[in-house]
Amino acid sequence: MLSHGGSTTIRTILALISLIGLAAPAIGQTPPAAPTKASEPLRTRAEALIPILAGGGDTAASFAPAFLAQIPDAKIRAVATQLSDGFGAPFGIESLVATTPQTARLSLRYARGTVMMTMTVEPDAPYRIIGLLVTGTTSGEASLEQIAATFAALPGTAGFSLARIGDGVPRALYGSKADTDFAIGSAFKLAILSEAIRAINAGERRWDDVVTLDGSPLPGGQYAQQPAGTKVTLRELAQKMISIRDNSATDALLAALGREKVEAMLPVIGWRHAARNRPLLGTLDIFKLKGTPSGALGKRWLALDEKGRRALLATEIAETPLSAIDPAMFQRGVPVMLDVEWFASPADLVRTMDWIRRNTETGPGAEARAILAINPGVGPAQAARWGYVGYKGGSEPGVIEMTLLLRSRGGVWYALAASWNNPAAAVDDARFVALVSRAADLLASGG
Repeated sequence: MLSHGGSTTIRTILALISLIGLAAPAIGQTPPAAPTKASEPLRTRAEALIPILAGGGDTAASFAPAFLAQIPDAKIRAVATQLSDGFGAPFGIESLVATTPQTARLSLRYARGTVMMTMTVEPDAPYRIIGLLVTGTTSGEASLEQIAATFAALPGTAGFSLARIGDGVPRALYGSKADTDFAIGSAFKLAILSEAIRAINAGERRWDDVVTLDGSPLPGGQYAQQPAGTKVTLRELAQKMISIRDNSATDALLAALGREKVEAMLPVIGWRHAARNRPLLGTLDIFKLKGTPSGALGKRWLALDEKGRRALLATEIAETPLSAIDPAMFQRGVPVMLDVEWFASPADLVRTMDWIRRNTETGPGAEARAILAINPGVGPAQAARWGYVGYKGGSEPGVIEMTLLLRSRGGVWYALAASWNNPAAAVDDARFVALVSRAADLLASGG
């Protein structure tokens, strides 16, 4: 099964699964449980985490045997090192809030940021840890100006745009390389969602319209192995495409809506260099262009004009079998042909979110807001500070992008889009997620 970039979460964060399932783009908006008084066992175990995360401590004394059977000491140490690489040394517990007698939400202060966790201990002595989950991270920047400076200093090229939206065109508040085009990975799926919204508002489509899969090859995802004749609604395809980055749902929805109709939406939603994305590639098209031996198809693609690319797409790309694609091309952690991609600037994606906001105020297209909110992209602590959080992002080695649609509790709308590309090396996904999360925090605080 093929997958693009980081599957449902950012790749670096996937390395932390079981011990750490970082919220950043995969957690749902679940309201936090009501706090209770933290017990002494909870405090003791939380305090014992600090030396372990610093590279010392005693994991056998702190974690239950069943936990260590699944997540051994070596993996715990590797995770601790990964966190320290991203955020510096752990300093201590910033806050500890019990949600049950056995479970607590922790905020741990690191040298360059904060890591939020949920910890669960045994119900009886010796109260060892039986569950540990990272629910979010933020970086240590004190202002949005510092966020902009950090983005500007990242290796490779990075940029972001933060704008207030609502009346007229988006009003830029902060940014760095906001008008620079970046490879954006799965964030291109916002364009497909936009065409679905337009068609549904126009009465051409309904969310309940049924798509019948015809057995054509699909990239990795829930529908890749489904037989011809499988029926699925536009709603379900859109939900899976946005919330879990399902590539099979993406390509099925793109085919159902029509490639050229999605292409026509690009200038409508604000992509200034829409021609760069014509013809619009599906995810399987990208895999074939990048993943065939020596990237031969991708190199030919780059040498062609739009007419030539459409001809290649309809012939050799369509005819290339799945077996010709290197299944490990993204798993090596090395950037692969970042000039064969989907491209948009942070300002383009801010305009896209503004278009979506304006076209989901009322009418049948309004359901798209709920689809965008299934996966808020930031941790629950950040999401809880906003009245609404919609999200879409994307990543692969050398590429990461996050775009947020935010409504304050007072009803003010904002859009935040950030991208980072480095064709020479994998980017630091955890650092990037922490920066975007910190920007959302600062914005919620008026910072």
